[in-house]
Amino acid sequence: MKRENDLNEVATMAPDANLYEYAVIRYVPRVEREEFINIGLIMMCKRRRWLKCRLLIDEARVRALCPQADVDTLKRQAALFERGDVPERGLPVEETYRWLTAAKSAILQTSQSHPGIVSDDTLESTFERLVKELVE
Repeated sequence: MKRENDLNEVATMAPDANLYEYAVIRYVPRVEREEFINIGLIMMCKRRRWLKCRLLIDEARVRALCPQADVDTLKRQAALFERGDVPERGLPVEETYRWLTAAKSAILQTSQSHPGIVSDDTLESTFERLVKELVE
């Protein structure tokens, strides 16, 4: 039933409505244990050709989960999410988003992708709200 409601919502979208997708970026120090902390958020809107990422790496939380963590290396590796030109310049935002959020067995992973609908004037504020709710 939920899937049918979602489809009805998309079919009746206002002209200024935008479908967006987001995923939470996670630090997973020991993949086999599947323990993680949220360290960032990546969000994409294909219609607006918009892709944004924010990282908030709290060193105290990282060390609480993994005392031997190399936080400087973690920050350097996580910064790839923010570059926007990975894997290469010129790709459409949806392809870059798909590449960045593809399932990986590594210490940096993303959650499943989640969709939503916003109007043009609330895309940025929705991003900020999601960062606050899911990462901070």
